[in-house]
Parts: sequence; structure tokens; C-alpha cells
Amino acid sequence: MLDFISHISTTLENGQYFKLTLAKPRDKKSELRNMIVRPVELNGNLAWNITYRSKTNDQVKNFSSAELLDEVSEYLRDHFFNADLYLKEKKVSLLQSKKGKSKVLVKRELHDIKIEQHNHKKQRLISESAPYLVDLGLSSSNGKIYAHAQDKYKQINKYIELIAALIKGDASLKKIVDMGCGKGYLTFALYDYLNNTKSISADVKGVDIRPDLINKCNSIAQDNKLTNLSFDLGSIDEYKIEAADMVIALHACDIATDMAIAKGLEAKAKYIVVAPCCHKQIRKAMSKSESALGPIIKHGILMERQAEMITDGIRALILESLGYEVKVFEFISSAHTGKNVMISAVKTGNQNKEAKQQIDDLKSEFGIGQHYLECLV
Repeated sequence: MLDFISHISTTLENGQYFKLTLAKPRDKKSELRNMIVRPVELNGNLAWNITYRSKTNDQVKNFSSAELLDEVSEYLRDHFFNADLYLKEKKVSLLQSKKGKSKVLVKRELHDIKIEQHNHKKQRLISESAPYLVDLGLSSSNGKIYAHAQDKYKQINKYIELIAALIKGDASLKKIVDMGCGKGYLTFALYDYLNNTKSISADVKGVDIRPDLINKCNSIAQDNKLTNLSFDLGSIDEYKIEAADMVIALHACDIATDMAIAKGLEAKAKYIVVAPCCHKQIRKAMSKSESALGPIIKHGILMERQAEMITDGIRALILESLGYEVKVFEFISSAHTGKNVMISAVKTGNQNKEAKQQIDDLKSEFGIGQHYLECLV
């Protein structure tokens, strides 16, 4: 591997452009599938753009030449077996085995390596100039997102990107219910994307327990003539959903997330999307003495993180047992929000027959009597 890194180092020292791909994950279960490195120009300077491609979404970061070598070395050592370095007149390949053996192959071939311009503004699925963003207090009347609202705007667009990837243009979506919609930022954006961008005529409804927010959101929807977008007063546990194609609950606290999942199951929803907030029920139920991790989770912060993993892990297993394909992932950087885990479920009918035993094993390991979602399904 060191010989291959040396090739990259020499190329960087010579100021040459190149492209680089890292592939073949060491862990077959890893979400990260490959990495692509490209030269870019940022504000007149050479930089390196890395796309981290995973099963659920891509992340992109930029590095200076000085930073790039450390990043690539770390991922080749810990995450990937193979790599290909594309230079103007040759390709240098690294092949590593599970036993630690490696070899470097050099092949003469021509490549057109061009530096990309990355000073352009990223195109968002939800435009800054969307009129309802003004009424929601996120942008000015001239269509510019306020400085204090930049993180929220990024979160909205990332959320829509994930929904877009989840539904893959499914035109059969007719009814969507957003439980605990709050100020309605994401509800408005989803309606806009489906109805205006994708021309999917979907009825979108937001539900929340705060009358002032419901009244405000309905008023904004009416003022902007957003037909088939409405907001109802109600709590997640009591609100009745006759049927729905998608049920969403973002940042519903503790067992309210379980209630929302249960509502989605009752509604026979094809899609269920939740971003949990708080995991008090399992944390209180966990018995430190029952688990081999007892000496570790005696620390409050580690106990909290373990409770989060177990809570969301069991939610995923329950959904799998009921015929859903489930993904649990970070949907936006923790720099923008600490509530950054999302669970997406798509109904396939393929049941995980081992899920119940896996749930029982987890509960036994941590001294948990019952996960709240089990009471609801």
C-alpha cells in the first residue's frame, strides 16, 4: 500500500491533476461502497473533491492537497482493499487481499483529466424563491434565505433529496400524512416537490397539537393557493388515519415515534419515514447489570447512545418482521442538527423471519422487558 501512496504523493508534489477511485469495502456490510476523488478549482485554488458513495446517499467534501493524502491513506487502510489512480498517460492500481498482501500494477493508457469548476452555487430541489418560504420566515421577499435560516434550508433540501431517492418518482402516491409537523417547513417542501416539481398530485396533510401553528400553516397554504395541502389539529396517538401511502414523523419525542410508526402500519402505508428524538423508554428499561457492556454503559453519555441504538434497532427489526425494507442512516450532518438519524421503511412484503428472535435476544442482553412499539403492533 505504501508504494501506491507514494505514487499519489509524488503526483501531488509535481502539481499534476489526477482522478482516484477507492473500491471493494473491507466490510461487506458497510454502507460506504466507494470513493471518487477529482481535482476542482475553488476560489482560484486547486483542491480535491471526494464523493463518498453509500447505499442510501452520497456525501461530498473538499480537501486541500496537504489534507488529501491523509484522508486517502486512512480509507485505504481501514475501509477499502482496492484503488485506481488515473494519470494523463497511465493507470496505477492497488490490489490488497484480506491476508494483508498487496501489489501495485502500472498500465500505460491515456486519460483526459480536467479540473472542475466548483464555484457555482449548488442547485437545490427546493428553490430559495419559493413564496411559502417567505411566509414561513426563512427567506426575504427578494427570495434570499436569511443567514440564521441557512441550516434549516439545508436540512429541508436534504430531507427532500432523501424522499426523492426513496420514492423514485412513484406516481401512485395519493395521500401523505406528516405527524407532529410543527411549523410545517418540511410539510410545505414535500408538497412543493411532489406537486410542482414531479407533477405527482398528492394530498399532503400535516398534524400537530399546537393550534397556533395549525392556524398559521393553513393560512399560509391558502394564501399561496396550495390546494390539497392542509393541517389538522391532533396528537399522534389520537389522530385517526383511514389510509395513507406515506406516513412521516420527524423529531417526534420518545414513544411518539413508535405511535407514528404504528399509525403508518395501521394505514397500510407503503412508506414510513421517521427521524426519532429522545429514547427515554428504553433507557429507563435497560438494566446495566444484565449486559456485558455494563462496565461501559455505567457512564451516562454512553448509556444514552446505547439506548438510542437499541431503540432504533428494534424499531427497524419490527418493521422488517412486518414486511418492510428498512434503512437507518444519518440524514444530515450533526453540525446542522443533533437529531440526525432517519429510519425509512418501504413495504415489500418480504418478512424477516429471524427478527423476532433477534429482538428477544437484544431485550434479554440488556434486561429490557418490552419495547413500546411491540405494544402497538
